Amino acid sequence: MFKKMGIKTIILAAGQGTRMKSNTAKVLHKIAGKPMLQWVVDTANQLDSQTIVVYGHDAEQVIKKTIGHNIRWVEQKQQLGTGHAVQQAIAELADDDLVLILYGDVPLIKKATLANMLAVVDNKTMSLLTVKLNDATGYGRIVRDNGRVVKIVEQKDATQAQRQISEVNTGIMAIKGDQLRSCLSKLKNNNAQNEYYLTDIIEMLVESGVSINTTHPDNEREVQGVNSKLQLNQLERYQQRLIAEDLMSQGVTLTDAKRLDVRGELIINGQDIFIDCNVIFEGKVTLGSNVSIGANCVIKNAQIDDDAQIYAHSVLEDCCVGKATKVGPFARIRPGTVLGDNSQVGNFVEVKKTNLGKGSKINHLSYIGDAEVGQRVNIGAGTITCNYDGVNKSKTTIEDGAFIGSDTQLVAPVTVGKNATIAAGTTLTKNAAANTLSLSRTKQTTLKGWKRPTKD
Repeated sequence: MFKKMGIKTIILAAGQGTRMKSNTAKVLHKIAGKPMLQWVVDTANQLDSQTIVVYGHDAEQVIKKTIGHNIRWVEQKQQLGTGHAVQQAIAELADDDLVLILYGDVPLIKKATLANMLAVVDNKTMSLLTVKLNDATGYGRIVRDNGRVVKIVEQKDATQAQRQISEVNTGIMAIKGDQLRSCLSKLKNNNAQNEYYLTDIIEMLVESGVSINTTHPDNEREVQGVNSKLQLNQLERYQQRLIAEDLMSQGVTLTDAKRLDVRGELIINGQDIFIDCNVIFEGKVTLGSNVSIGANCVIKNAQIDDDAQIYAHSVLEDCCVGKATKVGPFARIRPGTVLGDNSQVGNFVEVKKTNLGKGSKINHLSYIGDAEVGQRVNIGAGTITCNYDGVNKSKTTIEDGAFIGSDTQLVAPVTVGKNATIAAGTTLTKNAAANTLSLSRTKQTTLKGWKRPTKD
């Protein structure tokens, strides 16, 4: 049914969320690296609906940080209840629209759950998402008469008997546009909160002969709202568990599913992948076959090809790691770096905006930045590319087969030719020709009979 009608999704996102104890709008707090509102917008987009976001607190940031096509923004200047919030969007609705109402602080609702709701809506039926809870405190209760939904009673307005009802309203509903418009015009705020409750339209619809069809989510976490940092953390851990289970279903080995955080998109492009504990993935990360990620690594926006090994405590960001490449432990790969196949970046090495050729090695205690390094290059411990003069950054080029001795400073712009050798301790300020040895050292002096000073 819903495919034959235009879907318009209203997302209520105007609240400040005082219990979050934060200056940031509640809907911008993140689950798995993505703002809660973005989760809801993305799900609405999967339904091919036009999305209407009712915003209020921290409006500039809410709009700036929400990405999506076909979004209409409507302001709720005063927060006078859910019914009042939906009223702000009424001008965006046509009578024959199928209207879906969602919440920016209920981030984990699934497309399939919403599709089930939408499928039963017609001129005589609206759809309401409900859930049964062991502890329904704080939620609006679903009041039934001989099995039929007749109304929703909010916690503060419920009788003692009604508070024993375990079936509660999630607030999520789907309804025809003309029915919604008619009910909203009749809302009153004569309740304990002096607010306009959207839930009051249920009783109105029943009185007008519209049936209330109830559907339910597969898991109550789908409809859990966030009003505090505790609830935010509960959903974070739930979502991370779902991600871990999905990875394991794809054949990924996790040493501890509870100690993995994916704050973005982790794409598995192979099998026999191993991820140790306390690894954090951010942004978009792609892993090939036989990749091994050691403990306590942070990997952001990276492509890691087949057979690569990332050893413990390494940090990689905006980079590409070639096949059978080894990184770490304690390495930092910064943005703009491409590590060629079979290359090695060892412990306490930092590489930035550098192309490291196939089979090249930087194994110890070095900084290589703004460099073009050829194939089969060996860079010794303590080597630094001096790429910044305080104003400009310059490039270092090291051609195929070069050998850079330990404790070398390459003062850019400078080129080391093919198969050239730079002796240990050299400060290179001029180009080194191919197949040559370059060195710059003061003559060693040894003083005989010298004695160390002693304390008086």
